[in-house]
Amino acid sequence: MHGVFDIVGPVMIGPSSSHTAGAVRLGLMARAVLGEVPVRADIDLAGSFAQTYRGHGTDKALVAGILGFHQDDERIRDSLAIAQKQGLDVRLHPVDLKGAHPNTAVIRLISVTGRVVHLRGASVGGGNILITNIDGYEVALTGAYPALIVVHHDRPGVIARVTEILSRYEVNIAFMRVSRQNRGETAMMIMELDDMPADEVVEECQEVYDVENAFSIPPIG
Repeated sequence: MHGVFDIVGPVMIGPSSSHTAGAVRLGLMARAVLGEVPVRADIDLAGSFAQTYRGHGTDKALVAGILGFHQDDERIRDSLAIAQKQGLDVRLHPVDLKGAHPNTAVIRLISVTGRVVHLRGASVGGGNILITNIDGYEVALTGAYPALIVVHHDRPGVIARVTEILSRYEVNIAFMRVSRQNRGETAMMIMELDDMPADEVVEECQEVYDVENAFSIPPIG
């Protein structure tokens, strides 16, 4: 079943829901995962993104999202100039990614404090997105729900301790995925939630033994 926004698309600055609205959301998600003000953005564009990004304004849309603008923000058209004024160094690279979705971007952000985030995602139609990789971990994140991301050592009991905290605060998990690069090393737990977790929930998750980092991100509107 399709909703009205799957048919007519979201409220947005044009010309294309996939190349503009979806691209803005990819940028917004990268900024949300970074959690800080970015000072550099390296963006690889694949498929139709690589072929038509200037004509469809995909470059401006991605940068607008990285700046924190939403899909209906009129500043999208001027985002490249705004980025320059704000000291955000933007570098775009058309690339060939075998097997990638036609509207794929790989975004590497560096923050003012030196924090680095790598994110790969695609604009999958109607302004919707799917994030498939964060910092080398395979994920499936849509941005439609609030999310809690926990980076932890891959050891028994960590997931149970984190989910117990959510249960105690009556935070319901809508979707959950755990990804690891190698057994027994570091893993990433991503939980899409029915409600945005309170600060104390995130803080308790950060204090769990074997957790390296925990942070929440709001839904990407």
